[in-house]
Amino acid sequence: MKILVAGIIARYPFGGVTWCSLMYLLGLRALGHDVFYVEDTGECIYDPVENTISKDPGYGTRYIHAALAPFGLGDRWTFVNWDGTYHGAPRQRLQAFAADADLFINLSGGSWFWRDEYAKIPRAVFVDTDPVFTQLALMKGDPSYVDFFRRFHHLFTFGANIGTPASDVPTAGFTWHKTWQPVVTAAWATPDDLPASRFTTVMTWKIESFADVDGNKNIEFMKFLDVAKRSPHAIELAVNGPQDFLREHGWTTVDGMGVSRHLWDYRAYLQGSRGEFGVAKHAYVAHRSGWFSDRTQCYLSAGRPALVQDTGWSAHLPHGEGLLPFSTPDQALAGLETIATDEARHRRRAREIAGDVFEASRVLPPFLETALS
Repeated sequence: MKILVAGIIARYPFGGVTWCSLMYLLGLRALGHDVFYVEDTGECIYDPVENTISKDPGYGTRYIHAALAPFGLGDRWTFVNWDGTYHGAPRQRLQAFAADADLFINLSGGSWFWRDEYAKIPRAVFVDTDPVFTQLALMKGDPSYVDFFRRFHHLFTFGANIGTPASDVPTAGFTWHKTWQPVVTAAWATPDDLPASRFTTVMTWKIESFADVDGNKNIEFMKFLDVAKRSPHAIELAVNGPQDFLREHGWTTVDGMGVSRHLWDYRAYLQGSRGEFGVAKHAYVAHRSGWFSDRTQCYLSAGRPALVQDTGWSAHLPHGEGLLPFSTPDQALAGLETIATDEARHRRRAREIAGDVFEASRVLPPFLETALS
């Protein structure tokens, strides 16, 4: 098949976001499909060098090329700037690919437009990587927003409980199919003897979007603020947030944007970790969404065990070894100790879970079957 994939690599030019789109492209290609990347959000890009939202797409387009070219995709992308100009492959190339494409996959708003070339593709699906926020936004009833989603043939979500009695998130009248982020585990292979002295995570303390939902990570993190002081195991946060405040409470911190500047930096940071200690956004937890982090999947793929807050995901995924849930500070402390007592076993199990559950060759075939139905 020919598959057009829309993502947000330039809009949010950081390693974690990049890997999300990249692993769809690589996973689909490995299954024998012809892929092309497009980004068409109508928004300006973030330029981390200037630390500003920029009308000049130069940083973003260079970043896309640098991310895709090493994988043989350097000539298979188009970026549509906010002003309607096309960068990378010209519009004619994009239109030619879309003209006989079989499927359009929109990852988390990689395009907010239904241009003719997208609309004519026989099947179109949206992948909701930010559950709860998407559904609550739809419930506001903005006609243009609702109509945008109605034009997709199927909607997928990383929130495994959305649309089930386990979660109180309204579906807004839509059917949400459960899926996971596909991971190309070979891209995360990590030597067992790579030194690792601390648990880590990469996180944003608070974002301005969806302020009315009050769903930010800082709300949940405050419940676990004393974990670092109470645990003998070092925990480092790569965080965009109040570093001085967190250090006062025993956490080691580094700049989250710094370790995420490029996809290779991000990968190296996860690979060099003892494992992940991860707290979820308040909205994910409070609504029992079943959301599971694509970042955590990458830790597991690197053979790094993960201790992450339970949003309801534990009802859907193997856990206990390699992957551990927590809901209270005492559970978090016990989880750190559990991993530390037999790290080799937990590393092996982490890799097994990644391969058995999240490997792209397992996630994508059922995804495509539904997408084309």
